[in-house]
Amino acid sequence: MRLARILVLLLMIRAASFASAADVTFNKDVLPILQRNCQVCHRPGEIGPMSFLTYEATRPWAKAIKEAVLTRRMPPWFADPEVGHFANERKLTDADIKALVDWADGGAIEGKAGSKPPVKAWTAGWNIQPDVIYEMPKAYTIPENGNLDYIYILLPAKFPQDTWVVDGEIQPGNRSAVHHASVIVRPPGSPWLKDAKVGEPYIPPKTGAIAVENFNARNDWLLGYVPGMAPQRNFDPEQDSGRLIPAGSDIFLELHYTGNGRKAEDLTRVGLVVASKPPRKQLLNLVVYDTSFEIPPQAPNHIGKTWAILNEPATLVYLQPHLHLRGTGMEIRATYPDGRSEVLVRVPRYNYKWQVIYVQAKPVKLPKGTRIDVSATWDNSANNKFNPDPSQTVRIGQQVWDEMLVAILGVTVDKNADPAKALTMWWNVR
Repeated sequence: MRLARILVLLLMIRAASFASAADVTFNKDVLPILQRNCQVCHRPGEIGPMSFLTYEATRPWAKAIKEAVLTRRMPPWFADPEVGHFANERKLTDADIKALVDWADGGAIEGKAGSKPPVKAWTAGWNIQPDVIYEMPKAYTIPENGNLDYIYILLPAKFPQDTWVVDGEIQPGNRSAVHHASVIVRPPGSPWLKDAKVGEPYIPPKTGAIAVENFNARNDWLLGYVPGMAPQRNFDPEQDSGRLIPAGSDIFLELHYTGNGRKAEDLTRVGLVVASKPPRKQLLNLVVYDTSFEIPPQAPNHIGKTWAILNEPATLVYLQPHLHLRGTGMEIRATYPDGRSEVLVRVPRYNYKWQVIYVQAKPVKLPKGTRIDVSATWDNSANNKFNPDPSQTVRIGQQVWDEMLVAILGVTVDKNADPAKALTMWWNVR
């Protein structure tokens, strides 16, 4: 008799659970969560592989959404929650996860039309309102397969006067084939890529060497696009800084394509928002890197370290770790002149497919003399499902089967500071 009562009770609980799940609908419960956390990527023309704007588009993915949120694969956010506070944190609450799971388990019901929130207005095409747009003069034909070198295209853009950029975005013409893209400024008088012709794809004679040379001039890096990256917005909360393009400069598109098994074409373009007046501060990308590391074959947890010293007082507004397929984690630490030390960001679950920029919730003051330490980990073993060849010693290189150890610090400095002297690298000192 007692057993029968227990069985009845379990059946009642199960029935109540199903009833509760059935009460969760797309329009009332799920759509608001998708608008807050998912639609920024999951909409036509963006990096998400499917659209979550409507019930009809989302319904087939109900079970996949359940699995992705239960395993914390989505939304993509890899920073240690115990370290730092970030304005752009992508994180579902327990209540959000329960609602998405209950919706999938309850039959993924649409619900009443009247319970839908207002449609969230997303900008079609550009995520910014560009003042100027520069486009590749002609489409580039991408080979079906093979190891593709970086190409550089000198855009038909001249800057007769100093120009301050406060916002920018790279819009790939073919997201399935553009592995990454960067906009690099060539100041007047620079011999860098001197043989490139306007609009013509140019492959430097020594592509591998160019990668290292670019690190030495990364303050001329204006903005970029990589998988999972949001538009390169001006993250300065004071909105009184910009990136300087000196008078007489040229701008290059650096493009890395990957063959996807079929012939394709790309026509990437760049949009810039120009400051109406010179800002008070410069926004710089300070790059802390190492080019000397070697990752042994079969190494499951190889550690690489590098460090740099700030030569100017700066305010940190964002950070971006960058590794390749074998990268598993990175920590960026600041040690101040008074001896204090703090971890700025720790990423224990680095994922190369999602190049996240971690925007400070509150900008961090970095005095002159602050030391920045970067520690990275790689898995070069067969346990790493992304590892193309665990039998190889891995060194620096541009291709994804090579590696990098790069930490980008977005900082504001005095408008008159020399970007080339803002940071002293000590990567070759152990």
